Amino acid sequence: MEALEIKAALEGIKAQVETKTSENAVEVKSLIEALEGKMTADKDAAVLELKNDLKAIQDHADKLDLKLQSKSTSESKEDSLVKSINDNFVSIKEVRKGNAVQVKAVGDMALGTNLTGAQPKDYNFDVVMMPGQAVNVSDLIGSVSISGGTYTYPREGAGEGSIAGQTEGLSKSQRDYDFTMVDVNTDFLAGFTRYSKKMANNLPFLTSFIPKALRRDYAKAENASFNTVLAGAATASTVIITGKTKAEMLVDDMSKLEDADYSVNGIVVRPSDYYSILKTPKDNLAAIVSFEGGQLRLNGINVYKATWLAANKYFIGDWSRINKIVTEGLSLEFSEVEGTNFVKNNITARIEAQVALAVEQPAAIVYGDFTAI
Repeated sequence: MEALEIKAALEGIKAQVETKTSENAVEVKSLIEALEGKMTADKDAAVLELKNDLKAIQDHADKLDLKLQSKSTSESKEDSLVKSINDNFVSIKEVRKGNAVQVKAVGDMALGTNLTGAQPKDYNFDVVMMPGQAVNVSDLIGSVSISGGTYTYPREGAGEGSIAGQTEGLSKSQRDYDFTMVDVNTDFLAGFTRYSKKMANNLPFLTSFIPKALRRDYAKAENASFNTVLAGAATASTVIITGKTKAEMLVDDMSKLEDADYSVNGIVVRPSDYYSILKTPKDNLAAIVSFEGGQLRLNGINVYKATWLAANKYFIGDWSRINKIVTEGLSLEFSEVEGTNFVKNNITARIEAQVALAVEQPAAIVYGDFTAI
């Protein structure tokens, strides 16, 4: 009798399982098949064991029902959410700040519309500097170092008398010489810049920029100072400009200097005048105006470009008769304790030299003007 009841219970569980999907009922079906096998093998002895197995199968089937019910509820909620989003898509898209969510229309991305903040940058810490002057006065002349502040040299004057042939029985000709002691006093040409330590720490290029910039600006200042001395000491040109090219004027001054026994080893002009000379017509002085290896020459003498010289001005002559006098050479120093630097966290950079220009023989250098009459 009990076996019949077990069999009836199995049939009920089978009917219950058949309503499940095959994927979810496989495990329960396999348990039922195993239990039916036991009943066939030993109907009397296995009654108690069969009851226990039956209870286990029923429990498993009940759990399966709970899982399926949970899944069904979840799927139902998901379907409901999807349906709600689809039904209300337009209104959701129009939500603004202060409400729930703002949905932006999809589109192509660009820096201007899709990037907040600055894009990554690559830095070059070599400062693109303003140019220095290509040719300095000190490049053209000699240099004399002295221990004191004054350079004194003797310059020969005209003198009297002459060397001449002797007439028999008469005295020989007498010649005397005059000298002028010329003093050249050196003085400091100097400047400084001051900047904060924070600036130096935050701008790593400053450490290399400051020395280069100060040397460039010192050279410009020295050129301007020496140019003033040169213009004041040199011999003024007496060449007539009428009907002549710039090259012809320079040739005339060259001839006068050589007539006075001075050599010409350099001509200095402004770059604009340099290129004007380059355009000298071929039928004018073609034999002595040349341009080779990037260097303009006039009768074989180098013509230099100098921006420290004013337009239409020029120097021509023997540059070995000019010297730069140096008491103290160029120095560049940094100090964190100068003035109030220590308490203000500043740094002072100073550049200086004690120098002067000696135009030892003014007659050896001519200062001219291409526009003079």
